[in-house]
Amino acid sequence: MTVRSSWRRRASLYAASLACCAASLAAIPSGASAAPAPIDSPAKAAAATFTDDFNGAAGSAVDGGKWQIETGDNVNNHERQYYTAGNSNAALDGQGNLVITARKENPNNYQCWYGRCEYTSARLNTSGKFTQAYGHVEARMKVPRGQGMWPAFWMLGDDIGSVGWPASGEIDVMENVGFEPSTVHGTLHGPGYSGSGGIGAAYTLPGGQAFADGFHTFAVDWAPNSVKWSVDGNVYQTRTPADVGGNQWAFNKPFFLILNLAVGGYWPGDPDGSTSFPQQLVVDYVHVTTQ
Repeated sequence: MTVRSSWRRRASLYAASLACCAASLAAIPSGASAAPAPIDSPAKAAAATFTDDFNGAAGSAVDGGKWQIETGDNVNNHERQYYTAGNSNAALDGQGNLVITARKENPNNYQCWYGRCEYTSARLNTSGKFTQAYGHVEARMKVPRGQGMWPAFWMLGDDIGSVGWPASGEIDVMENVGFEPSTVHGTLHGPGYSGSGGIGAAYTLPGGQAFADGFHTFAVDWAPNSVKWSVDGNVYQTRTPADVGGNQWAFNKPFFLILNLAVGGYWPGDPDGSTSFPQQLVVDYVHVTTQ
């Protein structure tokens, strides 16, 4: 997730490592929409290294061998949600999907940076379970809708615990903020280009379509010194070391995956009277292959 000022995402579970990340999320990716181009068939013969199709009984928690669930709030981005454990806000639907649900509730008197939490949601990552350098990273998802919603599929450098953020690097495969229903963002964050200085671009659906109206496929093709973003097979930006203004390119090392649905924060703004709850990020699959 992007960070506009400090960044965005974590609190209790990861302590120092993901606390850094949290700083990065609040940023708003810079860069205008780029005209989509047909994607080169990405690594069709490549080997699958991570696959989760979220098959299982309705109400089941995610596979603990693949994902860990973070808990807590996120002061760095001034998000409003409390991320809960178990299957309270992240569960399989029995139809091959993971559903991350944001609710306007606080059943357990969770405390957030601003006082008693107003919302619950979920955030998952593969740190300590799956990391990879390079490859094709893809998820098929249906995003929520409404002011204040902030779903994201992204990656962090596996060395974040030792080097901190943004030296760890961050690759935002997809972020959407509710006030831009037709647009998603892909962004890089690293030393000297983090938060609001992140390097990225936006992709906008034609004809006023909203991403919340159906499933879409979000991917990056990642190689040494290159990251390429696509939506539904349409490439909309490619970044290389030439784009980071002489700063360190922080993306030639292993990263881990993150899925989350934030509520509120510096970038999306808080929910308002037009926002209905619950809202859901529905994930059909997450697949990673070698390049």
